[in-house]
Amino acid sequence: MRLFKKKSTEILEGDLTPMIDMTFQLIAFFMLLINFSEVDRAEEILLPSSALAVPPVVRPDYQIILNLEPSGEVVFEGLKNDIDLLNPLLSRQVDAAAREGIRDPADIAVIIRSHKDTPTGIVQELIAKCQESELQSFSLRVKDRINP
Repeated sequence: MRLFKKKSTEILEGDLTPMIDMTFQLIAFFMLLINFSEVDRAEEILLPSSALAVPPVVRPDYQIILNLEPSGEVVFEGLKNDIDLLNPLLSRQVDAAAREGIRDPADIAVIIRSHKDTPTGIVQELIAKCQESELQSFSLRVKDRINP
């Protein structure tokens, strides 16, 4: 009677296909969750400094970020537009907010990132143009500290 089996010299390999599939699914999942808030920021906009700036306490449900250059051009969704031509773009954003369940345009936060050399009159003109599209909530972005 034999008590021990003969050892096999054959190398056993696991099937790595399911692990590779799961890895690619995780990569795709995390790519969808990436925070694209940096996309709305135009790098050429230099914000003014303020010692009194306080970041918002609660992030709004829906926001529109407008980057205003000193020349009066607005960088929105990566494209430069004249202030006078913003109404169709803003109306499209109001419609997109309505599809996401925000029916009142007053609940849409408009964040204006104005260059530090932009005249105040141009900022006011931009706010007036947004009000034509029934937008009422505005925030101006600044640097949160004065640089020494």
